[in-house]
Amino acid sequence: MRTLIVVSAFVISIATGVSAREWVLGAGTSQFHDVNSNSGSIASFELHSDPFYTRNRFSLRYMGVISAHATGDFFIGVGVSGVYDFDNRWYAEGSIAPGYFNESSTNNDLGSPFEIRSLLGLGYELNSGDSISLAVMHKSNASTASQNPGVNGVLLRYHHRF
Repeated sequence: MRTLIVVSAFVISIATGVSAREWVLGAGTSQFHDVNSNSGSIASFELHSDPFYTRNRFSLRYMGVISAHATGDFFIGVGVSGVYDFDNRWYAEGSIAPGYFNESSTNNDLGSPFEIRSLLGLGYELNSGDSISLAVMHKSNASTASQNPGVNGVLLRYHHRF
């Protein structure tokens, strides 16, 4: 628990230091690849910065993510998020965030504490300027360790801009 608090404070301080523009709350389900693992629900919180690169309808921004599985596993990472805006309030989002994964039991071991979370989503901007999205995510160590079972998930997300 102490590790979660220290690393969370570090990630949030980095994310707020680069001028956060939006927070994102997500909830869904995850499936670990190992047959003996304990899968279940997942919740996530993200902070996204102002774009540091924009070209036409595409933009890149820094982001930080904290996610927790109902089984007690958690992930904390920082990375980059890309957004492509379509004409009619719809957008596509992709992100990649290397970080730290802590398993609650050996059954949910992903091979190493270093994991990379990737995400692809499709969203819709509401009249308020906030948006909702549906995303698929994957965490793995990209074969940097001898084991690489990975975990997949589906998240329903609410984005609030400020």
